[in-house]
Amino acid sequence: MRLTSETFQDMGRMPDECAFGLLGPDKEYVWGRNLNPHLAWSDLPSGTRSLVLINDDLDVPVKLDTFNKEGAVVSKSLARRTLCHWVLVDLAPEGPPIALGEFSRDVTVGGKPGPQATRGTRQGINEYTAWFKTNEKMRGDYYGYDGPCPPWNDEISHRYVFTLYALEAPRLDVEGRFDKEAALAAIKRTRVLGEASITGLYALNPSLHKK
Repeated sequence: MRLTSETFQDMGRMPDECAFGLLGPDKEYVWGRNLNPHLAWSDLPSGTRSLVLINDDLDVPVKLDTFNKEGAVVSKSLARRTLCHWVLVDLAPEGPPIALGEFSRDVTVGGKPGPQATRGTRQGINEYTAWFKTNEKMRGDYYGYDGPCPPWNDEISHRYVFTLYALEAPRLDVEGRFDKEAALAAIKRTRVLGEASITGLYALNPSLHKK
């Protein structure tokens, strides 16, 4: 099976329109358009009854002491961790590709609704939910897609991996509010017929951020 996008090429740069945060003139974040990218699948295994999509940033620094600090850099040698940006389940395999901006448009301050979404799908909370938990203005449950917002002083471009799972089950065995870990645990309880991924790159560091 294959996963492709008209929004970016595999290991190519994701466009600014997909970003949650952009770099403002005074090195402050400004909201991006936060559009989910176009994604299309092909050559699905026989017997596929539903699809699950998970999007992770693989390059979030573990230590945040230099994060967005003037005169400092987030070194490429720092330990990194994964941060989930999107969990989408119960996607019909016979449906059309995911259109640019179909599941997300603009930044929603204080959380995004869910889990029910368009096409009879459901979306889990992404990790902006935990990231903003101590921010009085921003905290809330962030369901669905929220795009890149890497530190503007990072020495590396972040890798945003979109992974599609083809399942034998017509509906993923999760209920109510769920996250990536719950989705992955449910995936292990069913038969996975195949998976495919595509990776987009994104950076806000002016020396890496090329249009």
